[in-house]
Amino acid sequence: MNILHLIILGIWLMLPAYVPNPAAALFGGGAPIDLGKKLKDGYRIFGDGKTFRGLIAGTLCGIVIGLIQNLLSPMMGLPSFVLPALVCLSFGALLGDLCKSFFKRRFGLRRGASLPVVDQLDLVFGSWLLCFIFVREWFLYNFNLQIIVVVLVMTPLLHISMNVIGYKMGVKKEPW
Repeated sequence: MNILHLIILGIWLMLPAYVPNPAAALFGGGAPIDLGKKLKDGYRIFGDGKTFRGLIAGTLCGIVIGLIQNLLSPMMGLPSFVLPALVCLSFGALLGDLCKSFFKRRFGLRRGASLPVVDQLDLVFGSWLLCFIFVREWFLYNFNLQIIVVVLVMTPLLHISMNVIGYKMGVKKEPW
């Protein structure tokens, strides 16, 4: 497989995981998942940026993108998704983000503070972990070593690029 094909395949397979975080930010708001509670360390569990509405909307947007991809996959010769994989990719991306937020609060980092590498790959590891647990056969069939390496290299580059664009457009407060 040539590198361009691997990049296209990597983006295709990860699109249901790439969409939930920006969708959660766009459609989120309302009650925070941690309900404003703090742990004994004095820090919030997740923070105001992680809301029920964002979690639900982000997950649903990732699933819808995957369903659209399923309609297009026969014409494009690209893999399709089983529904449990779409749920795992979409919800897993947000679960990875929640876990990152939990640890950022434990480190005393404020909302929006940079945590290099973790900020870029939390969605990958969260989505892959759920896929590996719940749809292992589908995951192992689609994510070979080449695709895994491409996704691990490509995701931080895409993440940083999109954040800089969002910052310059005034949509994001920080360029990371």
